Amino acid sequence: MTSDYIVQLKHVSKTFGGIKALDDVSLDIKRGEVHALVGENGAGKSTLIKVLSGVHFPDDGAEIYINNEKVIIRNPMDAIRKGISVIYQDISLFPNLTVAENICIGNDEVWKRKLNWSQIQQLAESAIAKVGAAIDPGMMLKDLNLASQQIVAIARAISFNASLIIMDEPTSALSSGEVENLYQIVDNLHKNNIAVLFISHKFDEIYHVAARVTILRDGKFIAAHDIQDVDRPELIRLMVGRDVEYISMNSEKIWDEEVLKVNHLSKKGNFRDISFSLKKGEIIGITGLVGSGRSELAKAIFGLNKPDSGEIILNGSAVTIASSNDAVQHGIGYVPENRQLEGLIGKSSVCQNITLPILNSLCNSYNCVDVAKERLLAQEYIEKLDVRPKDMDKLVGQLSGGNQQKVVLAKWLVTKPKILITDEPTSGVDIGAKIEIHKVLRQLANSGIGIIVISSELPEIVAVSDKILVMRQGSIVSVIDKNHATQEAILAKALGA
Repeated sequence: MTSDYIVQLKHVSKTFGGIKALDDVSLDIKRGEVHALVGENGAGKSTLIKVLSGVHFPDDGAEIYINNEKVIIRNPMDAIRKGISVIYQDISLFPNLTVAENICIGNDEVWKRKLNWSQIQQLAESAIAKVGAAIDPGMMLKDLNLASQQIVAIARAISFNASLIIMDEPTSALSSGEVENLYQIVDNLHKNNIAVLFISHKFDEIYHVAARVTILRDGKFIAAHDIQDVDRPELIRLMVGRDVEYISMNSEKIWDEEVLKVNHLSKKGNFRDISFSLKKGEIIGITGLVGSGRSELAKAIFGLNKPDSGEIILNGSAVTIASSNDAVQHGIGYVPENRQLEGLIGKSSVCQNITLPILNSLCNSYNCVDVAKERLLAQEYIEKLDVRPKDMDKLVGQLSGGNQQKVVLAKWLVTKPKILITDEPTSGVDIGAKIEIHKVLRQLANSGIGIIVISSELPEIVAVSDKILVMRQGSIVSVIDKNHATQEAILAKALGA
């Protein structure tokens, strides 16, 4: 044991129903360091976090040390009292309580006897100051945006004297400005000798904030390195067990036929004077900074954000798309940015999610769903998109991010779309799953579907697109052909440089 480490895990395994989610994993976190934990979806990151935070009890033989003392973490509150707090993607706080109440709830010092409101206020103010933020402790949590709620969760951890704060995909729903603010907060934690375990799929973030990185694969510990000693290709190879890179895939054929034409489309506060056309078999990439209007444009085409002016032309005819039902009737599919909230029903099966848009067409003469027909169709698309595991009865919420995204794609492909709009199609999925989804999109384009890919990941935009539209402040500021597309050129246009 060495005094440099605040937390050490040794020989940690965890078995669920005979399947080992973790297999003899080790993790060492130094006092006050920012430590990245990486791996593909299904590598064991979430299970390891849950063992460390007391949600799961490890199998026999596991050893956990905090401050060089061997401990047993019995439940999440026990972990918090031992100095370990987790900031999940879905903030687990109380919206109808104040910031101060959320920070102090469960703290024995202020709740064990008569409530001391003055002490609650002081403790909250002190914790917020240590984070380096400016939030009124008297505000209701529900009145704060997600980034500010995240800060409250971090302040709560500090109020419990956390020595390790685990951040699980903390930037997944933040704007670029909010991400920069989070970086500053992480740096403040480091300066206050509080360690951070930072879980992210985004390599830019990992290399920006972390001093060391631990890699998991298939539930096993693979390696731990100082971040400066491992470059990106090597980190990817360690994560997936092979060399992987974004592969630029050319279209087999782009037809002359225009499946979509947008003329002078405008929506006050969202976008203005947008014009472009999409051909059969073509993939158009749309990118820009957060707030550029790209997602709002996608929703307008799909009938979820009514434009103020302009026209949408499908197959040569001007149409009115007043709702998502109209869009589906016109042959448009839409994969939303937030698959959990907008794209899937997590507590329903894979089969039910895939067939949801076309249930009416699966009904028999008694107006009941033909279950055999439904299952046959679901199985067809599970095979086509290689959804894993190939169990249509599995709850979709239990799948990895990459396989959830394949289910969302399948859900729209069963409608036989002529146009498919995908907003951040690989958000929150690992590098291997990204490449698989890129291949699926190219196969769909080669079959004649016109595809719009909206993404903030420039390597992705360059890899998948035949043509790239760059948006800034609600307008298209550049159209770049695939043959001339570089990340540097796209970013310069997006920034107005």
